[in-house]
Amino acid sequence: MEREKRAHILAIPYPSQGHINPMLQFCKRLVSKGLKTTLAITTFISNSMKPVSDAVAIDTISDGCDAAGFLQAHSVHDYLNRFQVSGSKTLADLIEKYKNADSPVDCVMYDSFMPWALDVAKSHGLFAACFFTQACAVNYVYYCAHHGMLELPVTSPPVRIPGLPPMELRDMPSFIYAHGSYPAYFELVLHQFLNVDKADCVFVNTFYKLEAQVVDTMSKMSPVITIGPTIPSLYLDNRVKNDSEYGINLYHMDQSKSIDWLKTKPEGSVVYVAFGSMASVDQTQMEELAWGFKNTNTYFLWVVRDSELQKLPEDFLGYVGATDKALIVNWSPQLKVLSSKAVGCFFTHGGWNSTIEALSLGVPMVVMPQWTDQTMNAKLIEDVWKVGKRVRVGEDGVVSRGEIEGCVREVLGEGGKGKEMKENAMKWGHLAKEAVSEGGTSDKVIDEFVSTLTSLSHV
Repeated sequence: MEREKRAHILAIPYPSQGHINPMLQFCKRLVSKGLKTTLAITTFISNSMKPVSDAVAIDTISDGCDAAGFLQAHSVHDYLNRFQVSGSKTLADLIEKYKNADSPVDCVMYDSFMPWALDVAKSHGLFAACFFTQACAVNYVYYCAHHGMLELPVTSPPVRIPGLPPMELRDMPSFIYAHGSYPAYFELVLHQFLNVDKADCVFVNTFYKLEAQVVDTMSKMSPVITIGPTIPSLYLDNRVKNDSEYGINLYHMDQSKSIDWLKTKPEGSVVYVAFGSMASVDQTQMEELAWGFKNTNTYFLWVVRDSELQKLPEDFLGYVGATDKALIVNWSPQLKVLSSKAVGCFFTHGGWNSTIEALSLGVPMVVMPQWTDQTMNAKLIEDVWKVGKRVRVGEDGVVSRGEIEGCVREVLGEGGKGKEMKENAMKWGHLAKEAVSEGGTSDKVIDEFVSTLTSLSHV
């Protein structure tokens, strides 16, 4: 008998680790529900990252910069233009390739940063699903800016947007509060909404109870479906087979060093410090961070990329080498670290993937946002979800060692706000797991999507 045909999704992430990982994780969950998925990454990413996934097939498209990726382009604007031209052509070629194979594509799922992928999907008569990797609240601010519901530049804060708390300028995404900065990226985030109304469904990498008010508000104008958190199933419901890590990493990781060190530390005693794969902190700020952490007199595990290590003071590195209080590594298995009982606080830049990992694993945070969505995530962490503390920046643009020490002490504290943050973090962790477990808000809508696609593929 001929085996029943599985609906086939061709998934196209934006080519950066923070965008690839959530989509790859969602693909793994769709495979566990009976669909076939192929993740099409750029040729450069494929050659440099060597993605590994037993469940999800990997293929490639071109961003027009196959030799060196983004570094091959003259500017952000040039890169995005090249990607649109080459990506559109090679995505169409890929769809045709599978049409002539035994598993034609039924649906193109594309990152919201690439609205041109929807045009390609529709020109081939395919179901199109748009995938937003950032928080729904951030997407909604961009939606309001794109549609003129938020007048720019903002001249009289606080900004009041239905479904969101009142926001000062510093609480907005950086492309909005620093109006005119990074014009190509600003255009990119607004253009997410160019043709989104033509998509057959719109996924957001969040979970409903975390952002219920803004999801309900945005859905009145642009219906969105919450399918997160998209972190490996082992840390959530453990229903996706062999799903314990992302499968794509920019850096070599010595996992044992961090984990072995953590195993020797008391419960809730360690500050884990990591600023993601892209953030770069200047030397003055690195020095303040270093002495701020030392002055807390607690344990800290700090991820410092090799390119950033030279910014640390020599006498601080001497202290690290001579004590068991601190460990510096060039990368770490973040989920394993955050799930360690020894970790009591996550000192983070507030990128969305790091934020939702901490929320899912019940870890309170100190947030030092740098740019893009991180500033708004910090607002939500501190004032809406109440699971952390946002550092205050001095007039010189630097977060002082005293501020760093004070924030860490408050989050690690046993009484008052520290206790409340820990309790809230545990609550959100429970709700994150509930969302993807059987019958949860994310699980139900994923099942509906699978059912829709399956019926389409048999027409």
